[in-house]
Amino acid sequence: MALTQDTPRNWQLGDFQDYGMAAGAVVFEGSALGDNGSGFIRALQAGDPFRGFADDPYDNTGGVAGAIYARARRVGQTELVISGLAITDVDKPVYASDDGTFTLTATGNSYIGRIVRFTSSGNAMVEIDPPELGKISALTDSTGGTASTTLAAIASGTPADLTAQGVINGVIRNAIASLAAQVNAIAQMTK
Repeated sequence: MALTQDTPRNWQLGDFQDYGMAAGAVVFEGSALGDNGSGFIRALQAGDPFRGFADDPYDNTGGVAGAIYARARRVGQTELVISGLAITDVDKPVYASDDGTFTLTATGNSYIGRIVRFTSSGNAMVEIDPPELGKISALTDSTGGTASTTLAAIASGTPADLTAQGVINGVIRNAIASLAAQVNAIAQMTK
């Protein structure tokens, strides 16, 4: 309905979000925060969707889920200690295996952002990037085609001749594989 009077709004800074905490959860200032699968946050555990870093310490030890809220910093750059880091790792994705352990290994871990600058041995500035801010999912290519950066044209001839030779099916499979590879490359850049 159109406003007919002043209507003050409850504003939050875009860099922060307040999340209800999981029952019994304790987080320290600077903890990576993860969603426990029920919509409540906790100190991140490997595989949790990343929600940001705790801005202060929070303790919901005696509370039910959502009894208190924790403020998460969701946007910005922070310096992290990353196992196995080399100066050549700028632009690589960073993952967390718990609320304070960061790695370049994706398997079983939670994506948290991308390296923007190597600062010293084992340390880097990371642009944090919670997954719910919008991502493109990778495509699965089950065509058996061969991907390339050029889409091939179908050879000349009658459709019956080309189909009998398997040319059309091969070209279509390769075109789909090529498109899937390009979409997946774009999706990887958004992580």
